[in-house]
Amino acid sequence: MTTVIEPPEHVRATFGLREVTPVSLGDWDGGWRLGDVVLSPVADHARAAWSAKVRETLAVDGVRLARPVRATDGRYVVSGWRADTFVDGAPEPRHDEVVSVSLRLHQSTAQLERPRFLVQPPVAPWVDVDVFVAADRAAWESVPLRTLRAGGVQTGATPDAQRSLELIAQLATLRKPVRSPDQLVHGDLFGTVLFAGAHTPGLTDITPYWRPAVWAAGVVVVDALAWGGGDDGLLERWSTLPEWPQMLLRALIFRLAVHALHPRSTPEAFPGLARTADMVRLAL
Repeated sequence: MTTVIEPPEHVRATFGLREVTPVSLGDWDGGWRLGDVVLSPVADHARAAWSAKVRETLAVDGVRLARPVRATDGRYVVSGWRADTFVDGAPEPRHDEVVSVSLRLHQSTAQLERPRFLVQPPVAPWVDVDVFVAADRAAWESVPLRTLRAGGVQTGATPDAQRSLELIAQLATLRKPVRSPDQLVHGDLFGTVLFAGAHTPGLTDITPYWRPAVWAAGVVVVDALAWGGGDDGLLERWSTLPEWPQMLLRALIFRLAVHALHPRSTPEAFPGLARTADMVRLAL
């Protein structure tokens, strides 16, 4: 959710941006542009610092990466804000190109180690990050969301969430074992790839998950079909990717679990997911 709070003066000063006027950016997760630098609010300090450190040196063929701008004392994150180089562009419904970016990016991230925070379970009180961690685990554990219920977390609080949980239970029975190796992947490419005409696509951030690379491509396709106006041919055009139907299935369960668990989910988002579920079933 986009914030309307400007970066505080002491944050701007610590990043060496005292004399620059902030301009709000809609495509940077609540970010503010200050010349060639973007200051963005941070939801999770550990993940933001990890992403900055990785993007500082990562090279990806055919992708313009936003590089971190360190504070004057060397920090990546200051009082809940991070700084990155500005990358021109905006999200566009160029879904096949986003899948292509995903595949190239994950060739480059395949050698990265698993961050410690990806091993830790969600803990109360929950924040946004915990919802996505729980939803990710739901797509892969033998009984989706069992660990949450065992921990006393309430699910299915609304009729819409209950329908999502029922669909998850049905889809979970269609899962088969997969052999693709887990690696570091970016699990939210749909809104973080920026296009500027014929220029090389830009990438503003990396949201880390420890899953097969093709799963991340599956999340892109599920998002495009459910909410982004993607055409039905997306499923077929990438069908040569390893274990594609099963990766799509797990990506879909992940998104349904986010929908069921997130307090800001709206009923309007469910029909697109239900329609995508019908399409994925046909692909299995």
